[in-house]
Amino acid sequence: SSGINAEWPLRPGIKDTVLYMNEALNSNKKILVEGANAAMLDIDFGTYPYVTSSNCTVGGVCTGLGIPPTKISDVLGVVKAYTTRVGAGTFPTELTDDIGNAMADIGHEYGVTTGRRRRCGWLDLMVLKYSHMVNGFTRYLYNVL
Repeated sequence: SSGINAEWPLRPGIKDTVLYMNEALNSNKKILVEGANAAMLDIDFGTYPYVTSSNCTVGGVCTGLGIPPTKISDVLGVVKAYTTRVGAGTFPTELTDDIGNAMADIGHEYGVTTGRRRRCGWLDLMVLKYSHMVNGFTRYLYNVL
């Protein structure tokens, strides 16, 4: 027969995630959502055509999880001490010298799947300002110092 067998071991974990998330919020549970990539790779706000196929900004919480914007209370911006980029695309602060190579080596800036070296450069404060405008960060976390 077709469909999911009632004895399938993963069946108990299959849920309507929009309902599940909103029930948790309505029960005053806290939800931590991690976004991947970066604002400049966002399909709507990134440096098109060098973007990914999804929303990497805080709006992805609403469109991807079905969480209403009024339920988002805190938006943490995670910022590296330098900027990286994979593949092609604009990168005004890119360092193609020994300093850029050192950033990649010290920061382990290599793709997990491909092993491809990420492009590295100085922290781009204009991009950070734009990301803040789009996401409305309430706090920042600085890492890879």
